[in-house]
Amino acid sequence: MTFRSKLFWVFTIALLLSVGVIAAGVTVVARRAFDDLNRQHSEALVAQFEGEFQRRGQDVVHRVQGIADAEGTVRMAIDLSRPKSDVSVYVNDARGVSQSHQLDFLDFVATDGAIISSNEWPARFGYKMDWLTQSQDWSSLGSFLLKVDTQDGPALGLMAVSSVRVGDRDLFIMGGERLGKDFLNSLVLPAGMRALLYLDLDPAFQPTNLVDASGPVADGDRLASFIEQERQQPQERTFEISWTADPASAEAFHALPLLGRQKELLGVLLVGSSQQEVVKLEQHIRDLALAVVAMGLCFGLLLSWWGAARVTRPVRKLAEGAREVSEGNWGARVDVHGRHEIGQLATAFNRMTTQLTEQREQLVQAERVAAWRELARRLAHELKNPLFPLQTTVENLQRAKDQSPEQFEEVFRESTGILLSEIEHLKNIVGRFSDFAKMPQPELGPVNVNDVVRGVVKLFEAQFSAMGRPPISTELHLEEDLPLIQADAALLHRAIENLVLNAMDAMPAGGVLMLRTTHESGYVDLEVSDTGGGLTPEECERLFTPYYTTKQHGTGLGLAIVQSVVSDHGGRISVESETGVGTSFHIRLPAKPPARPSYMHSQDLTAPSAAEHSEAIPPETPPNEGA
Repeated sequence: MTFRSKLFWVFTIALLLSVGVIAAGVTVVARRAFDDLNRQHSEALVAQFEGEFQRRGQDVVHRVQGIADAEGTVRMAIDLSRPKSDVSVYVNDARGVSQSHQLDFLDFVATDGAIISSNEWPARFGYKMDWLTQSQDWSSLGSFLLKVDTQDGPALGLMAVSSVRVGDRDLFIMGGERLGKDFLNSLVLPAGMRALLYLDLDPAFQPTNLVDASGPVADGDRLASFIEQERQQPQERTFEISWTADPASAEAFHALPLLGRQKELLGVLLVGSSQQEVVKLEQHIRDLALAVVAMGLCFGLLLSWWGAARVTRPVRKLAEGAREVSEGNWGARVDVHGRHEIGQLATAFNRMTTQLTEQREQLVQAERVAAWRELARRLAHELKNPLFPLQTTVENLQRAKDQSPEQFEEVFRESTGILLSEIEHLKNIVGRFSDFAKMPQPELGPVNVNDVVRGVVKLFEAQFSAMGRPPISTELHLEEDLPLIQADAALLHRAIENLVLNAMDAMPAGGVLMLRTTHESGYVDLEVSDTGGGLTPEECERLFTPYYTTKQHGTGLGLAIVQSVVSDHGGRISVESETGVGTSFHIRLPAKPPARPSYMHSQDLTAPSAAEHSEAIPPETPPNEGA
């Protein structure tokens, strides 16, 4: 992912998180504010209901007491106190009295509880209302709710009782108002709120008993479960109901139970608050948040473009310059100017590459001097041994000619043989050094490393189980479907051959030779392991140094050649060893070797570097010259 994309996504995520947090916070605050407002309105409406309920109750008490104090009521009580008084003459009095005092319900009841006259149900004449005769201070009780039986069915009334006592007899006057939609019409409701009243007059829930100011409520049965909860356990509670799938149709209710004089449930006041406004507000907040996010995304695109122009382009140039340096062009420069941090970094980069170029030239010169010295030392060491017998032989010839002329022919024949043998030895030494200095370049082509490994193992199969030497068993762990790489098959074959020879020399008493191939993300890995005596850490550090060997025979060029082949293919080689356990060589080769820097192709015959001594494979290097 590019820096521009990262900048855009970081800005976008930060914007989404910040806008989302703000929108969620505003929504929560708004929701709480609306809930508090609805709660305050509900409490105000409940308080208004209770105030109106108390006011009307007091009014009912006063009107019922006025009826009890009226002259006609007193005469009725006096008349009814006489023995064998005729109560039938008063059967219709309740209708006229209730109309004159504007009461919906009015009953005159005798001292034994029998109804003398009833406005709401005249046919109930003579029915008993025994609960009125119980010892009760009706004047201190005030008004109360009561389920009233009428000729049209049960009704809920706000009732009061008064009595007129003559002698030992009482005349009870019970009157009141109907509690229903007319009562709800008297309430002043805030916008978005409504008051419902459920009249608990039947054993089971009846939708028609749920009324508002205009009459029965539509879809009243949707509230049946909440009403049933009140019937089971009367208490103040709140709940919310969605009338449709639209969230704006949601309505929050505050339920207030209405109890009778014996604490029985007779009704439920429901104060509803519409959630339409808060839903609209939340939708408006979401729309505003989406608009802000859309504007922020556009701004993020502009910011990412600006950031790419101001930051990523100079960084890209720096990356390209660093890539050139990694590929060998140590003289790479980046054209970035400015006083900002990127400009300062570019200046430091250019200064670094200049210093690297100078230091590389100094290092190359030092390496060339060191290489010449090492070459001279090794050449002197290799030539010293054959030169001594040459010198001795010539001195013998001179001595024989001067002192024993008669034996000169015999000494001459013997000495010339020695001279020719040593001269041939010198030619072989010079030939090996000449071959190592030829520096052949790999000829790349598609190569299957598994095939090369199998070819090397097949070449040495006879030596692994040769007569007279301990056997060496081979283990091949070659990964199937190994990808092809661009390489020189002959050079790889020679490099693996040197590693196998090196492993065989490390196991004079026999052992196990293991070769393994794997691949990973554009690279092919090769491991060659033996169970020999192993190497010390100091030996591992110098193992790939030209002319260094841990064996009695060989020139010490074998592993230097292997390292040169791996290096020419853009790979790397490493060694792991443990004394008494064995040694493992690990080679990693890229599928396609990188292009060699131009300065690596130039050949300066007058000053060979140390690196140049490790880039060639002698075409006829003896197999036993591994390290």
